[in-house]
Amino acid sequence: MHWAALALGLFLLGLAVQLAEGPHWIRWVLYLACYAAGGWEPGLAGLRALREKTLDVDLLMVVAAIGAAAIGQLTDGALLIVIFATSGALEALATARTEDSVRGLLDLAPETATRIDADGREQTIKAADVEVGDELVVRPGARIPADATVIGGASEVDQATITGEPLPVDKNAGDEVFAGTLNGTGALRLRVDRRAEDSVVARIANLVEEASRSKARTQLFIEKVEQRYSLGMVACTLAVFIVPLLLGDPLRRALLRAMTFMIVASPCAVVLATMPPLLAAIANAGRHGVLVKSAVVMEQLGALTRIAFDKTGTLTRGTPELAEIHSLDPRFGEDELLRLAAAAEHPSEHPLAAAIVRAAGARSLALPVVDEFTAHPGRGVSARVGDRFIGVGSPATLLTERTTSAVIDRLQGHGYTAVVITCENAPVGVLGISDQIRREAPAAVAAAHRVTGRVPVLLTGDNQATALRLAEQVGIADVRAELLPDDKVTAVRALQADGAKVAMVGDGINDAPALAAAHTGIAMGGAGSDLTLQTADAVVVRDDLTTIPTVIALSRQARRVVVANLSIAATFIGILVIWDLIGTLPLPLGVAGHEGSTVIVGLNGLRLLRATVWRRAARHG
Repeated sequence: MHWAALALGLFLLGLAVQLAEGPHWIRWVLYLACYAAGGWEPGLAGLRALREKTLDVDLLMVVAAIGAAAIGQLTDGALLIVIFATSGALEALATARTEDSVRGLLDLAPETATRIDADGREQTIKAADVEVGDELVVRPGARIPADATVIGGASEVDQATITGEPLPVDKNAGDEVFAGTLNGTGALRLRVDRRAEDSVVARIANLVEEASRSKARTQLFIEKVEQRYSLGMVACTLAVFIVPLLLGDPLRRALLRAMTFMIVASPCAVVLATMPPLLAAIANAGRHGVLVKSAVVMEQLGALTRIAFDKTGTLTRGTPELAEIHSLDPRFGEDELLRLAAAAEHPSEHPLAAAIVRAAGARSLALPVVDEFTAHPGRGVSARVGDRFIGVGSPATLLTERTTSAVIDRLQGHGYTAVVITCENAPVGVLGISDQIRREAPAAVAAAHRVTGRVPVLLTGDNQATALRLAEQVGIADVRAELLPDDKVTAVRALQADGAKVAMVGDGINDAPALAAAHTGIAMGGAGSDLTLQTADAVVVRDDLTTIPTVIALSRQARRVVVANLSIAATFIGILVIWDLIGTLPLPLGVAGHEGSTVIVGLNGLRLLRATVWRRAARHG
């Protein structure tokens, strides 16, 4: 990256001296230094490729740049060097950052674990040394060191990193827990089910690495024909030099004709026909809150035919909110139930407690001071509120009656989390809590359907009832729920096997493998994990879902401009090459034609910078 930046700086300095009509020797020194800074790495890589009997296009660009300098067109050559050095540096930087993020993922699991030996004594060991069947203890607030089964204790575990569920999950004896997830307020005794290298979090890292390696071979369309073009250009240049020489042309004239051919036939105009529209589209998307990481990604976005959405943090905000209040006792109205529940939950740090307290605040309810507050890990809380003993917690751990059970079943059937309120151990009310749907989600799903022509898919680790409720609200018919990270990858690959070009939209670590496996991975930037943001090909910085179909429509417009530019560039190159082969193309005219085509396609591509282009894409999306 440093060499590319140095080459760009030297080129700009040389250009400034040239435009200011400064001394020629200063311009030459600056441009030659630019050649050295930006050309040594691709040149060396190209020579190594030659040993493998492969003609690397970067080496061809270095040769073309040197040829341009040999006939006095130093600026053209330096520009070519800068373009290729910068693109190579950006690709290397993206690869390195993804590798760093994968290594960071493995740090989610703690380095040590507390094992309980046969004599009942506790011993601290390395998490990597944990064996299947070992018994561990995990204390409140600690991360779980291995995939295991709970054999004692109760707590709530935040496992959003694995399943994407927005709320901590109550864990009791017999429940499964995952390495790297965060224990809540209770102590858990665990029996290890899998070694560290076989854990779900380790599989996530492996899936991301494998998918990233396969996607690293993706190229721009124009790069797919570069090898043949390069070989053809080299062969033709040699022929243009050697054949006239054998027929009696003077050496200088043959060399000048060959160098003119190399200049007019060089892919500089073709590269600029491709890159400015895509880069302008990237810049336009960036101004509107979408970071597209490369020209390859911008080109691929336009080919998408199916969009798969994660649920929590993507279509929803990942923040629980109170949705319904049901009174089971005529003595307690909705406000009174909420006031008592919020007062009892106020000292608690649980996300559900925060949702209840926020709802009470929204209704401007005054909360009384509580006494005898007790948190019951994995079950709920209890407290004395005034002269009443109030309990708030999980339906499974509180005394319920048939009427209460019917209300709970209905709420859970609609995808809500049910919370029971008791007074003196008798149920008096039930709260329904849900994740907040993003306001723009239904419009974004409809636009995604319109722009791709196919209904989007919902891929979520959440339960089936919750997923179906959300899907109905936003307009998704294809729902696949209760998926672990590798299940999401399987679902994406199944869609691809049906011929779809799939974009996966997600935010959590559990989404990273699917983002890497999809044709294009899109991350929600506001709540996205570091791994997800680095794995994704594009990031919705402002968390506005409607920008996703818009940027797809923008990509398709950019692709149309690229096709038009390639036609213009090919026409100019064809005319100039034929002129050089069958006649005598004056070098200044050849350079002017070559530069003219470059300017035309460049300006045509830069049209995509206009704000009206984004608005038009939003309408089509």
